[in-house]
Amino acid sequence: MISYIFAMAEDGVIGKDNDMPWHLPNDLKYFKKVTSGSTVVMGRKTYESLGRALPKRRNIVLTTDEAYQAPGCEVVHSKEEVLKAIAGENEAFVIGGAGLYDLFRGEVEKIYVTKINESFVGDTFFPKWDWTNWELIAQQEGTTDQENKYQHTFLTYQKRG
Repeated sequence: MISYIFAMAEDGVIGKDNDMPWHLPNDLKYFKKVTSGSTVVMGRKTYESLGRALPKRRNIVLTTDEAYQAPGCEVVHSKEEVLKAIAGENEAFVIGGAGLYDLFRGEVEKIYVTKINESFVGDTFFPKWDWTNWELIAQQEGTTDQENKYQHTFLTYQKRG
């Protein structure tokens, strides 16, 4: 099963300058908890923004650059290669960027989104999405404190049917 996991501001912003335009440690802890022990699939820019393979996860990087190398990661060059690589897995997470969220929209079955109740300037947005075929199956308010200055909610959606 393919799942998406990402944080998104009110206006659909998911990134700026190959980074997140907010600092929210609660979201990073949530991401780690949800994805640890699983496969994460990312585009080249997302991998480069992280700077390394994520520990305790199988890392797959999708890029059109045939010569690209990402230490600690499997590098693939097509959607079909990703699907073949994750066949039979219980859950694999697409973790960005926006192009991959668009590319796998027909295959995704579950979406984990940290909704940040704030507006941010950004240059990367979650693709336009039809939520009518999705059911909200979990919702938890995040704790706002000195380190986590933005009100946020952890939402999980399951595809209907």
